[in-house]
Amino acid sequence: MKYFSVCFVLFITFSMTAKAQTSATPKKKELRFNLNEDGSHYVKGTFLNQIWLRYTLANPGSEVYGTPDDQIMDIGLRRTRIQVYGQLTDKVFFYTQFGQNNLSYRSPRKQGIFFLDAIGEYKVAEEKLSLGAGLTGWNGVSRYASPSIGTILSLDAPLYQQATNDVNDQFVRKLSVYAKGQLGQLDYRFAVSKPMSIEQSAVQGPIIDENSLVSSEIGYAQYHGYFKYMFLDKESNTTPYQAGSYLGTKDIFNIGLGFMAQKDAMWHYAENTTDTVRTNLAIFAIDAFYDRPLDAGKGSAITAYAAYTYSDYGKNYIRNIGAMNPATGVNAEGTLNGPGSAFPTIGTGSTFYAQFGYLFRRDLLGKAGTLQPYISSQYSSFDLLDDPMAMYDGGINWLIDGNRVKLSMSYQSRPIFATNAEGNYITDERKGMAVMQFQIAL
Repeated sequence: MKYFSVCFVLFITFSMTAKAQTSATPKKKELRFNLNEDGSHYVKGTFLNQIWLRYTLANPGSEVYGTPDDQIMDIGLRRTRIQVYGQLTDKVFFYTQFGQNNLSYRSPRKQGIFFLDAIGEYKVAEEKLSLGAGLTGWNGVSRYASPSIGTILSLDAPLYQQATNDVNDQFVRKLSVYAKGQLGQLDYRFAVSKPMSIEQSAVQGPIIDENSLVSSEIGYAQYHGYFKYMFLDKESNTTPYQAGSYLGTKDIFNIGLGFMAQKDAMWHYAENTTDTVRTNLAIFAIDAFYDRPLDAGKGSAITAYAAYTYSDYGKNYIRNIGAMNPATGVNAEGTLNGPGSAFPTIGTGSTFYAQFGYLFRRDLLGKAGTLQPYISSQYSSFDLLDDPMAMYDGGINWLIDGNRVKLSMSYQSRPIFATNAEGNYITDERKGMAVMQFQIAL
């Protein structure tokens, strides 16, 4: 309750300030309080809510609290976020984000909000170097390891890029010290993180098996970084979160390289024994992002992204992910996928990912906004699976007021992996999930 009280007071303050500023500068649409006359010192607030209405053809054997259910309709808050951040002095910046994820019909009642980010940052050299620490999303590996959720092009961010999400971090955020900056057209970030304990994870317990899992032993530091060269317009690095689509307002072409490494992060039993084998975590990625207006006068644009990732989580590591999963378990008919909407998303092996979107002219629907259809796909070759994992997703965004008010319709097709007579994991069938998302962002 105290967080809600603080939030209420902040937003009343921001709203009054924003109203006063809007009368003088009507084109600005932000909640901002200037701390000095030129506005270089400020505090800013944002709010976002993503509401899902969903129909899922559930994985084989799926149950909801013991009751079999192969077709599930649900409503949920995929993400609800509030950001408060600002430049306090010429050198000192702070950033906080709090809210909650995945509030659905099967969530605990009166689920409390929590901090996703809380950092302090000091500017060492203008634009070139800033140092910071705290709970943060300044992550490595690839672009959407730190996605700007309000500008996501497709149904969801490519979750495989959030390599340790909720295993030994908190919804992508890590307890880190970091350095970031821009050296001309080169944007860089580098962080050293203390992994959170597995004992507090809802994803994986402190267990060991014949196939690799994240170790519950006291962990070594985790090192990760991401470096991108910006050939055209430069992107902001005020916060760690990178845009999914600029809706034709920028001319962007970037190529990025990233990595993540941690000594003895994984473990498994040696073959035919209970001896423990410890292995390192190592992930490398290369990606490219392209976002350009086609006709600046009309507002049409294209957005494209492609990435290749090699991940070594140890022997046959695999992790199924089903965002805001509508099911709670599986019965004897269950498969490798597990319950609900989950499918093998992260694992040891190689992954290709791509997405493409086309933005129609800004007045396509008159005052009702415009449309942005898109397609995306993840294609992974995981060591544990004998068939490739291929997920397809397509849909359309109705941009009523840009990304501030957006209604999205999407359909995702995922593979179901079952064992054949030889005990190998092969694609047995495919299941689908249809989602309508309503987004409001300030």
